This record gives sequence, structure tokens and C-alpha cells, in this order.
Amino acid sequence: MLVKGLKAALVAAMLCAPCAHAGPVDVNTADASTLARELDGIGLSKAQAIVEYRKEHGPFKGPEDLARVKGVGDKTVERNRANLRFGAPAKKD
Repeated sequence: MLVKGLKAALVAAMLCAPCAHAGPVDVNTADASTLARELDGIGLSKAQAIVEYRKEHGPFKGPEDLARVKGVGDKTVERNRANLRFGAPAKKD
């Protein structure tokens, strides 16, 4: 009986793993690995493109700016809207 319960718990854990919600991420300060880990539909190459775009064009002001990055479309932005933050980047002295 214990084995049956353990199997059920394992199956439930495996089914719920893809349902894990990403945490909020500030796209103006996060590095590529953080963006890839926290945003749904953003892999490492798209995350690197976001960082490069930010370096070239300055901080993102809102979700619409993020959608301008090649490979990041409106659907991806909408999927992540609740977790996107657009704070001011830290100033360098």
C-alpha cells in the first residue's frame, strides 16, 4: 500500500512540475540566464538577444518595447506579462 501511495505522489509531482510559475523578473537588470529561467518561451538565445537589445537601445519602458526584440513576439510577452518588471537599471559611477 505504501508503494502505491509513493507512486501516486511521484506521478502527481511529475505532472505539476511543468505548471510551476515563473517569478517576477526585471528585464532591465536581469542577465540572460535569469531571463531564460524565469520567462516562459524564452530560451538562452532569446534571452541573450534581450540583453543585447537593452545594451544597444537602453532600458525597456514596457512590454511593447520587449516585443521589439527579434524572436520575442506579442504572444510571448502576453504569456509573461504578469512576471515582467521594468525598473530603472543601476547607475554606474
